[in-house]
Amino acid sequence: MQLKLAALSALIAAIALPTVARAEEAASTTFNVGVVTDYRYRGITQSRLDPALQGGADYSNPSGLYLGTWASTIQWVKDAGGKSDIEWDLYGGVKGEITKGVGFDVGGLYYLYPNNKLGDVASLANADTFEVYGAISYGPVTAKYSHSLTNLFGFIDSKQSGYLDLSASFDLGNGFSLAPHIGHQAVRHSSAYSYTDYSLTLGKDLGSGVSVSAALVGSDADKRLYLTPAGKFTGRNALVLGARFGF
Repeated sequence: MQLKLAALSALIAAIALPTVARAEEAASTTFNVGVVTDYRYRGITQSRLDPALQGGADYSNPSGLYLGTWASTIQWVKDAGGKSDIEWDLYGGVKGEITKGVGFDVGGLYYLYPNNKLGDVASLANADTFEVYGAISYGPVTAKYSHSLTNLFGFIDSKQSGYLDLSASFDLGNGFSLAPHIGHQAVRHSSAYSYTDYSLTLGKDLGSGVSVSAALVGSDADKRLYLTPAGKFTGRNALVLGARFGF
């Protein structure tokens, strides 16, 4: 994809920042912890098809500025010959409204894999990845593009890779929600690793900060390339269950 997100983000910000909605509520900080039966990211397992523990914290203020951090246990770096078993994300941005009913979100996300040593493995690069992103939402539907300014998750010479996705969130009532999603990951200079992923997630808010989810997740990634050490396809269709507590 030829679109440069840096230019897109600047354009969106220039248009939208003057009209950022000023919420009446004060700045807030929230925390969350959770567990999933399989940590899937962009359709590909990060935890070798096994359960993962996760948690994070988020700060937001009335200007639309937000900052956050999140972490999860993983297995893919070790499976590729590296050393890290933790993904630690740092992110921040600004969100608001361009006009009534049309929202925007622009920011950056740094994926850290402490002491991953993946760059010492032949034909691989450092796993740490930095992306900038921009999103436009209308009603329940959001279109988002993420653009890597570094090598992408250990792929050599993969700077300027992009991920485009379309998602939605529908309130079904009684605490239930339904979220369809489709996305395409383009890996620059390694097109054989590019793929499309999809998911359909049913969520239930149980109250008191507790929520649960069930997601049908899959991808059309190359089954010869995306494999665990045991030879299992890491992008296979699966039902992923999750539970989360926010406070």
